[in-house]
Amino acid sequence: MGRLHRKDLGLLAVRLGTGGVLCAHGTQKLLGWFGGGGVDGTAKAMEAMGFRPGRPAAIAAGLSEAGGGLLLAVGFATPAAAAAAAGAMAGAVAVHWKAGFFSTAGGYEYPAYLGFIAATLGISGPGRYSLARVLGCRLDRPGMVLLSFAAATVGTAAVVARREQALAAAKSEEGAHR
Repeated sequence: MGRLHRKDLGLLAVRLGTGGVLCAHGTQKLLGWFGGGGVDGTAKAMEAMGFRPGRPAAIAAGLSEAGGGLLLAVGFATPAAAAAAAGAMAGAVAVHWKAGFFSTAGGYEYPAYLGFIAATLGISGPGRYSLARVLGCRLDRPGMVLLSFAAATVGTAAVVARREQALAAAKSEEGAHR
């Protein structure tokens, strides 16, 4: 194998750690693993957070986290995987925004950090110790990075805006009933 490449080993470590955490969070949502609510429980939670309808939101969040995390961990389709994971984390940031930054107060620190690391991996690429490298895959080109992040940005902005509208409508309706 020749000499080890420290930067690529560092990318591998960050990919495995971040991808593993994201994948675990996604499987909580999709499968109920690790104490999660599964699709039904997550759908109810998504509804309560203003993501309507809750079931498609739960599935989308779960797939973005589990699928994006798994692909990041193995280093395949890294731009798309990173964009999906970062988009899901941006949605989570929107939920926790009003609580401030620090997670100890219910803030957005943790999802922001996961999203930031996912985005960084999408920009940097998976490195030499990756499935993409083994298979000779070309899904890591600059155009794919741009396309993936543009699509995730548009999609995330639409989902967050729709959530904000749903919350405003619920607040307005609640005020009308008083």
